[in-house]
Amino acid sequence: MPGMRELQGKVAVITGAGSGFGRELAILCAAEGMALALTDIDEASLVATRDLLPEDARTLLIGGDIGDPVTMENVANQTFKEFGAAHLLFNNAGVAVAGPIWTSTLEDWKWTLDVNLMGVVHGIRNFVPRMLEQGDECHIVNTASVAGLLSVPGSSSYCVSKHGVVTISECLYHELQLVQAKIGVSVLCPAFVKTGIADSARNRPDELAASNTHPMTKAMDQVMRDAVDKGKISAVEVAQVTMDAVKENRFYILTHSNITGAVEARVRHILDDKKPHNSMARGA
Repeated sequence: MPGMRELQGKVAVITGAGSGFGRELAILCAAEGMALALTDIDEASLVATRDLLPEDARTLLIGGDIGDPVTMENVANQTFKEFGAAHLLFNNAGVAVAGPIWTSTLEDWKWTLDVNLMGVVHGIRNFVPRMLEQGDECHIVNTASVAGLLSVPGSSSYCVSKHGVVTISECLYHELQLVQAKIGVSVLCPAFVKTGIADSARNRPDELAASNTHPMTKAMDQVMRDAVDKGKISAVEVAQVTMDAVKENRFYILTHSNITGAVEARVRHILDDKKPHNSMARGA
């Protein structure tokens, strides 16, 4: 199936559209002449994103937590009521928690999995059936991470959620092929990029408030923040690479070329029956 090269007049749905990749994808989709359904838990940030778009851009802003299945059902209902269709779905919203697995609280796990993993599930369940019924050429991009291809110390819940996104994307691709659907699938796997993910706890639900004060957790959180701040590729660049991949119908979107060696080393350790590869080790 060829990629979606003609986007003018079509409809894009973007979760986590208030910042980072989501905001930059919204800007690029608007430049293509697409109508936009944008959602984020931070409604003020959604307004800020809209203010960056052309005045004539058709936009629908929907606040809510995509970890809650009701939110994505509402997003789908409002999108189809307003625009009558959806062609591009970016399951993009994400959060991060650092720390060794034995210090991670149940609240850490629930928050991370609800947003990063179940948010993607909710998006697929609410939009794919409608896309199939539409019969139009469509595309879905699920935002994972290189943490979905590697096992990074200090990021257990994050890695679990992103590994889940990768395999969900692969399964979805195969399943859509079986029914000969005109729906493409991509999985976005960036490494460290300077976005607001290190500060995602600002939107953490009160009932899942952070209570982990272990010194190792604090240290690993700082390592993550430093890595994000030093990201060599910008969110703008990641968004552009992603849009190019949609147009070319590419599945794996690896934005950082230097990560392929680490992925290959991990797979080689598995095939050679070695101990797990540590991509963060010096000289790895």
